[in-house]
Amino acid sequence: MMNGQQISRRDQLMQQLEERRSEAPQMSNVNVGMNERYISLISGLALIFAGIRRGDFVGFMMTATGCYMVLRGSTGHDAVYKQLGVNTGVATDQTQVSVPHQQGIHVESTVTINRPVEEVYNFWRNFENLPQFMQHLDTVEVMEGGRSKWTAKAPLNAKVSWDAEIVTEKPYEVIGWRSLADSHIANAGSVRFRTAPGGRGTEVQVSLEYVPPAGQLGAAVARLLGEEPQVQIDEDLQNFKRLMESRTTSTNPSISPLSP
Repeated sequence: MMNGQQISRRDQLMQQLEERRSEAPQMSNVNVGMNERYISLISGLALIFAGIRRGDFVGFMMTATGCYMVLRGSTGHDAVYKQLGVNTGVATDQTQVSVPHQQGIHVESTVTINRPVEEVYNFWRNFENLPQFMQHLDTVEVMEGGRSKWTAKAPLNAKVSWDAEIVTEKPYEVIGWRSLADSHIANAGSVRFRTAPGGRGTEVQVSLEYVPPAGQLGAAVARLLGEEPQVQIDEDLQNFKRLMESRTTSTNPSISPLSP
């Protein structure tokens, strides 16, 4: 009788093991997180409608890309992610890491501005000034505790918002930030200020890493629509240079007037 019970128990365990094995391939196909799947569906549908309205080759490419985004959103599987070994379907502790490892896009740019470090730093440190030279930034609302709310322009006239916090700050040297948990666009970065070689002007270096909506595919769509991240940051810093060098006086009373 005991042997019969042991055999029955063993059969049950073997059956459960086979069921898990049969489910495993389906589970491994899901490599896109739920928030990203939702954004993929919305963005994909928008691209499809926009592509149909255009009716040209670019419109065809937009429609095809939109169909793929809808597919990845509905199935939770991204073939490109699979090839790159990326899996945003795995939970990440956003309270500790704002940009999950190997899931972000990194851009970096440097510009030299013919203005003192103190003036350049003070203008940037007031984050509400940033939309004056960052073309794709709509507004920045400064809040208490080193936090701020950012709203940016996205492709197809859409807008995205996220909250960020300062994590590193040395006056006139560096400002480091990261997005808060559950942000639509996970991002982190820093801007460094140093006296330019020769002691004339300020060298500003911006490093940014972020996960765009719909991940790497979303970045590809942004490029298709003329929203290349590296080009954006390069142009923004050139705008910053022109803005600062066109200022005939400083907004800080403690800094003497400067000619352009």
